Amino acid sequence: MTTELHEGHIEATRLIEAPAKLSWREKRELRRRKRVWFEEILAWILVPVILFGCYWLATIGLAAVGTSPEALLDGIKTITSSL
Repeated sequence: MTTELHEGHIEATRLIEAPAKLSWREKRELRRRKRVWFEEILAWILVPVILFGCYWLATIGLAAVGTSPEALLDGIKTITSSL
């Protein structure tokens, strides 16, 4: 037989190591990054809704008084042109 049988112990190969646990700072940074993305998406949705709502509320309010935004702007142009 050969001498290869007595060369020594065969070391076990390591399988995939478990990833190291995140520190509290890294966890906080991940939470912050997720919150910033959520706020950004929410802003892209809510800002147009709020602007449209303000325009709609102003139009309804002016209609309740008996005028319209166009009539109001015409009146402002008339006043500024007479100055």
